[in-house]
Amino acid sequence: MTDHPKYLVTGGAGFIGSHLVDALLARGGPVVVLDDLSTGRLQNLAGARERGNLQFVHGSVLDEPLVDKLVGECDRVVHLAAAVGVKLIVEQPLRSFTINTKGTETVIEAAYRHGRHVTLASTSEIYGKNSSGPLTEMSDRVLGSPSVPRWSYSTAKAVDEILAELYRREYGLRATVVRFFNTVGPRQSPAYGMVIPRFARQAVLGEPLTVYGTGRQSRCFLHVTDVVAALVSLLDRPEAEGETFNIGSDEEISILDLAERIIACANSTSTVHRVSYTDAYGPGFEDMERRVPDTTKLRALTGWQPRRDLGDILVDAVADARGEAPQQAPVAVPGRPDEGHAGGADGRAVAAGPCPV
Repeated sequence: MTDHPKYLVTGGAGFIGSHLVDALLARGGPVVVLDDLSTGRLQNLAGARERGNLQFVHGSVLDEPLVDKLVGECDRVVHLAAAVGVKLIVEQPLRSFTINTKGTETVIEAAYRHGRHVTLASTSEIYGKNSSGPLTEMSDRVLGSPSVPRWSYSTAKAVDEILAELYRREYGLRATVVRFFNTVGPRQSPAYGMVIPRFARQAVLGEPLTVYGTGRQSRCFLHVTDVVAALVSLLDRPEAEGETFNIGSDEEISILDLAERIIACANSTSTVHRVSYTDAYGPGFEDMERRVPDTTKLRALTGWQPRRDLGDILVDAVADARGEAPQQAPVAVPGRPDEGHAGGADGRAVAAGPCPV
């Protein structure tokens, strides 16, 4: 391996993946992206492709020969490809479960065969309904019935983590697991239930911001640039091998307060409209009241600190929503000078769901 290892990033045309690709290319090394573009977009890699040193492969992590070939040609693997978002998980639970388990197994087996280190993306959904906090990497998982589709995603990602750990213990797989809490920033689509881009778009269009449940459920949001900084810091640390790390913010806010802050940030005339979970997702949907990460382990190893707070995140989200809103849409007031960049989120505006993973 050279001073600039060649990375394979699965799901690299997605939201977090494309930002990671940008960061890895900026360090001078070659990057291969494997993405089936089911949720990722080539537009997300526009800047990366101008840099050169990037190879894009249109394909699936379920394609075992292709994954094996690409892993063998690279030095390290970052596995981000997954079916994500509450909306997708509830509407297509079997497809989501298959992609998230079989895809990860394919990547892990190839990494083992070729002796490659793999960084595996997991999720705060691992903790299920555990609303205590802050949640450490060793906190208990509290799940509902297997008959509730919501918990199939948590279970699938737990299977991913277990596979990585068992391959590490029994076969010596070199692996690091990262659990993303709510990540927000440019290139994030509102089409998959992500609450902040949905709220921002609704506010810019002057539509009601739809809050599900009581709205008292609280979450923490971390800007994607801080997430990537944490990821890169772990890639550089041999001590991270065999470990699991939370990546998230501890700045907590209720969903109702979040809606009000976005309305204020957009200087919008929108109102807040509350809808029951049953009306939104059908009977049996379950959510958690609180989810706050403990990132002590990550900070102690790497010295990482987030550089952007929730205010910065909301400014970016509103700017992105303004940049992609139809010309005829009613926009309350032009953005401040620091709100000038556009994010290019896709998908039609629909009701924002409960804060996703």
